[in-house]
This record gives sequence, C-alpha cells and structure tokens, in this order.
Amino acid sequence: MIQLQFENQWAKIDAGELVGYQVDGHEFIHQKGSPGWRSSDTEMFPIIGPTAEADFKVTTPKGDAVQDQHGLLREMEYRLRSQSDTKAMFQKEYIAGTTIKNSKYPKKSTEGELSWPYNFQFKKHFELTGKGLEITFTISGDEGMPFMLGYHPAFKLHSKNPMINAGAKAITLPDVLAVGSRALQVPDCDQIILKDERELLIKTQGFGHFMLWTEVPNMVCIEPITFYPYTVDQKNLQQGFQQLNSDEEEFKVFIIPT
Repeated sequence: MIQLQFENQWAKIDAGELVGYQVDGHEFIHQKGSPGWRSSDTEMFPIIGPTAEADFKVTTPKGDAVQDQHGLLREMEYRLRSQSDTKAMFQKEYIAGTTIKNSKYPKKSTEGELSWPYNFQFKKHFELTGKGLEITFTISGDEGMPFMLGYHPAFKLHSKNPMINAGAKAITLPDVLAVGSRALQVPDCDQIILKDERELLIKTQGFGHFMLWTEVPNMVCIEPITFYPYTVDQKNLQQGFQQLNSDEEEFKVFIIPT
C-alpha cells in the first residue's frame, strides 16, 4: 500500500488502484467490502463495453481480437515505476499476441484467455497538488493501434439524496439506478460536479464524455470515457475506436474538492 500526502490530503494506492482519497478526514472513494462493487477504480482499455453478443471478439485492422467486457488491461498487473511523497507512477506493458488469463472464465465468460494484436505501454500517474488529486494516463505503442479508454472510479456517498450536475443537467441517484448495468450516458461533457455531504468536481482532458453507474445507494461510479459503447451493436464496437497516431496519447482526470 502506497500513501501520498499533501497538506490535508491523503491518497492510498494499492497496486495501482486508488483505494482511498481523504481531505480533512473525509473519504471520497468507495471502500472495498462495502455494498456495490468489489473494486474502487479500474481502467477500460483497449475497448469499453460488453462483447458477449459478439462471441467475445472485437474487429481490428489486424484481425479479430478476443476481448471480454472492458478489455484486457484490467487483467494485467501494474508495476510501480516511481514514487515520492506526493506522486506515484505505475505501468503496464503488453506484447502483441500475448495471452492473458480471463478472471471471468468460466463463470461469466466462455473465453479463458484474452489477447490483442498490438504492442502497448500504459502508464498511470497520481499526483496530489494544492487543488486536489490529478490522475494522468499515458498510452504509447504501435502506430495506428485502435483503442478506447475509460476510467472507472467509484465514489463513496455520504448523504441520502446526492445530486450530479453535468453542465445545466441535474442527475439524481434514482436516474442512475434506473438505467442499470448499461450505465447512464453523459455525452459531450468534460466536467461533472458531485453534490454530496462534500462537493467534488471531476474534470477531464482528452476523454470527451462520461457515463454513470451504480446499483446501490452508497456509491456511484463517475466514469470518463472516449466512447459510449451502447450506441452501437456489440459486433460493431470498432466504430468507437480512435487511433494511436503519435508517440504518446495523454488523458487526464482531476478530482477536486470544492
């Protein structure tokens, strides 16, 4: 477990997963073991969304790739690359064609192994600043590699009637619960305000959209995404790809107590 500190802020990171973010003792992150979700954050890469109806295959320029829901990155382990009092950087590396064990097999999937036909390197950088917690994702790899990216943090709710503001749109927790497992789409949006016992601003760079998910009243996932997968049939997920056309692609999430 790694702990970062800056003034009245603390962040706890377990093997690359953000398991706690406290300001003046107030916990903003959903805690493992609490109802709702077994994790506290994860990434969706190189695809977002389910693939079961497409026989767990996603079409790429190099052929079909075997992918389960939200991609194979979450099945890989982070390695700590650097650390200081206020910063930590983790990294995952993948060699094209390498098979990765699928933790959803056999109970929730027919595919025991996943693979991707491109090399990539994925970095996750945490930094506490005077404004809050900044999380940067840096992707590098084969030129032209198709990908989607989503960040999936879960926030702990302290009040009975929290509100989510996305621009002029006000979203209630019952609104999110009503959508169920598909997650509520918030298109063309780069910042959201979670109004709970304490207010939290989630700002992004590079993503462009959000989706919201929960199945319980004590947490909500506010997820920056590059593509909302339920706008297309699972067999056409490639329509949501963007391409890696530079040495690195950078995406940012700012978690700012207000």
